[in-house]
Amino acid sequence: MPASSLPPARSPGSRRALLALRASGPAGRRLAAADVAAYRAIRGFARTPEHVARVRSFSRLGEHAACWLALGAAGATVDSGRRDAWLRATGAVGTAYVANTALKQIFRRRRPLFDGLPALISTPTKLSFPSAHASSSFAAAAAFAPLVGPAATPLRVTAGAMALSRVYLGVHYPTDIVAGAVLGTAVGTLFKPRTS
Repeated sequence: MPASSLPPARSPGSRRALLALRASGPAGRRLAAADVAAYRAIRGFARTPEHVARVRSFSRLGEHAACWLALGAAGATVDSGRRDAWLRATGAVGTAYVANTALKQIFRRRRPLFDGLPALISTPTKLSFPSAHASSSFAAAAAFAPLVGPAATPLRVTAGAMALSRVYLGVHYPTDIVAGAVLGTAVGTLFKPRTS
């Protein structure tokens, strides 16, 4: 499809990111189309101010990996017998966040900004790929899983919801989330503590 068929983007950076993906060949064009379609579909759930306010409040907990670092610190404090394991797992969250920040500076993909779909939350930077919320959340899900036992499944669900909240609020493409989840899972698995 010609460049003119792309969704109207108010941000030149957002449009350049899609054009670069489309220019990479047929697979890139399909990925760009799927990315925008999934983005629009997820954004379609943001229907009421109450809904948006709840998701925004939840999503803010993940800024700079804050909720996951707090969980790790609480675990290390309360579960003193496994303090080293909790600290190692918390280190995985911090490592994933730092790695994500470095990758954002390399890729420099701009956040989505389309006509009629304004961002519903402010962000510390204008860079989008990969998602730091996804990276830190999935690192936490992988690294904390051995320490939380039966709560591992709710932890993973919460990590997924945290990542998806960023698309819902209009500040990430779905591919940003997928890349962040892969990065976070890899780092979290690498640093996963051994428990007896």
